[in-house]
Amino acid sequence: MSNKDYYEILGVSKTASKDEIKSAFRKKARELHPDVNKSPTAEQDFKELGQAYEVLIDDENRSLYDRYGADGLKNAGYDFHGPFDFGFGDLSEILNSFFGGGFSAGRQNPNAPRRGSDLRLDFQIEFEEAVFGTEKDVEINHLETCDRCAGKGVEPGTNPTTCPTCRGSGQIQQTTQTILGHFTQVSTCPQCRGAGQIIANPCKKCRGEGRIDVSKVINLKIPAGVDNGNKLRVSGEGDSGKNGGPPGDIYVILYIKPHKIFKRDGVNIYLEKEITFSQAALGDEIEAETVDGDKSLKIQAGTQTGTVLSIKGAGVPYLNAPSRRGDQFIKLNVRTPTHLSDEEKKIFEQLAEIEKKKPKKEPIIDKIKGAFTGS
Repeated sequence: MSNKDYYEILGVSKTASKDEIKSAFRKKARELHPDVNKSPTAEQDFKELGQAYEVLIDDENRSLYDRYGADGLKNAGYDFHGPFDFGFGDLSEILNSFFGGGFSAGRQNPNAPRRGSDLRLDFQIEFEEAVFGTEKDVEINHLETCDRCAGKGVEPGTNPTTCPTCRGSGQIQQTTQTILGHFTQVSTCPQCRGAGQIIANPCKKCRGEGRIDVSKVINLKIPAGVDNGNKLRVSGEGDSGKNGGPPGDIYVILYIKPHKIFKRDGVNIYLEKEITFSQAALGDEIEAETVDGDKSLKIQAGTQTGTVLSIKGAGVPYLNAPSRRGDQFIKLNVRTPTHLSDEEKKIFEQLAEIEKKKPKKEPIIDKIKGAFTGS
């Protein structure tokens, strides 16, 4: 198994199409084949090229590699022996096989146990559930081994027969003799469609598939502190494997519903709170909403709009250390009244008169002049 990135080996982007991957392989094969490249690492480089192509040209293997890297392929039981690990012919033969699309699949046993597919579940929870954690029962659909045929795909009491065309390999080889030498092309067996077996009496329940679609309720344990995009892995609840292979997993992607008044950034929670002119000028003690309930908050006299106060430990628990929590920050906005009663209007008018009678502050420049002139 190569530790290098397969996309880098082929020199393509992660969004490359199959045609681009094939074109890149053809170009690289001409450059790296040991008949052309005399580097001491040529043979190893060429083997890695074959391995990279074999993974990325297959939709299922590429999807696993994109999501989980080489470890995902390994967990799925992928055989990391590349198409050239056991030797390779001349460049012309390789390129001919390449255009035929099948120089590697003949090594694989079509009836070997195969791990089931992983599934994705997008799941939305409430703001408070993300903060404190929760448990949810969720209904899923996945493939389970057919209980009528035990996954064999045939009616009980019968057995599949080996395909006479490919002799159980699932593929056929065609070798052509030309003036340039022997050219071998490998393709999927047309009679068994790659299965290596012929099922004369398919199971009536699964119709020969060996697996059936089943609805099931699973329990999700969502820890405190999760955030948008966090993944939960539920082992063994993906699709069942083929030919006795292990089941896949379910990956739950969490999405958090927006809250009416709270906003979150990491482990901190933010809230905007309105106060009156009198509270801002004289100071007061108010109740501020938190995820733990209302908490008392002291406002100092002379508080200006935009002032931010904090409540320690009233934020979100740390995901890997739930005993620690972030903070809550409260931004105070002084509310300007839009409708005044007669009594309120009189009070504001009196306040305005008082403010008019206040002596104006002497400009600082005049103070400095007075200090020098003695006036």
